[in-house]
Amino acid sequence: MLKGKNVLVTGGCGFLGSNIIKGLLKLGANVRATMHQREPLIKDSKIEYLQCDLLSMDDCQKAVCDMEYVFMAAAFSSGAAVIKESPVKLVTPNTVMNTQMLEASYTAGVNKFVFISSSVVYPPSGTSFCKEDEVFSNDPPDIYFAPAWMKRYGEILCRFYAEKLEKSMSTVVVRPANIYGPFDNFDLKTSHVMAATIRKIAERQNPINVWGTGEDIRDFIFIDDFIEGLFKATEKINDFNPVNIASGKGYSIKQILDILIKLDNFSDAVINFQPSKPSMIPIRLLDTQKAEELLGFKAKTSIEEGMAATLEWYNRAT
Repeated sequence: MLKGKNVLVTGGCGFLGSNIIKGLLKLGANVRATMHQREPLIKDSKIEYLQCDLLSMDDCQKAVCDMEYVFMAAAFSSGAAVIKESPVKLVTPNTVMNTQMLEASYTAGVNKFVFISSSVVYPPSGTSFCKEDEVFSNDPPDIYFAPAWMKRYGEILCRFYAEKLEKSMSTVVVRPANIYGPFDNFDLKTSHVMAATIRKIAERQNPINVWGTGEDIRDFIFIDDFIEGLFKATEKINDFNPVNIASGKGYSIKQILDILIKLDNFSDAVINFQPSKPSMIPIRLLDTQKAEELLGFKAKTSIEEGMAATLEWYNRAT
């Protein structure tokens, strides 16, 4: 569907944006990508990079001009420490960017706007797998309250443009599990748990300091699987119909550490859990039935294969 189409990827120098661009090039799309403070990770003469600040409506309008599809991968994101200590840093800029990009896309006549939401939008679910229709059944956990409502508002805006206007714009909302893989953010100050752990293992940090108790359980999905699910959602969803893109499996941080230590033969590793440091909710699992039935999507990459590929990539890149 995307072959020969004019496709914009915002946040084209980030983890998600870079991998979306790679996938689009394989599909034969005409790719434009926005860049802000970082240099492009994917360099190809077929990509048109635009220097943009998406907090500026003028730059948003410039970016979407003549585009048929928009992938909203630009976001201010961070790890547990920032979310806990300064949540407003994630709320205000993301809300402005999402709002302006949707308005600019609609005004420019974009065919389809793809919004990458988050699993943080779900209310507390205990050990249950979160289903798509449960988002607004309750408030999100307090630790996620600000970023979760920011993402929820982005989803509501997507619904508004898809359903509540006389002339609508098709929007696609995907809610990913914890994505990891090549080109991830490995900065220990802002990275998520998988990237941070991979870096600590690769650098032979000893002891390996781990925030929390190691008992937290998450659904991790390898980036190649996520991109496949994202493109299937883009192709098959035309009405507002949010969908989880996840592996449907849960792993504790302790399990992740054990697997990585074995993969990298770090036999003398000493793990120092730090329960006093910021951590998030104990369990977050995503139901994948809708993605399987609606999109025909099921993650293929095992956690061992995905982490081995990411570890290998990180060692090459550094």
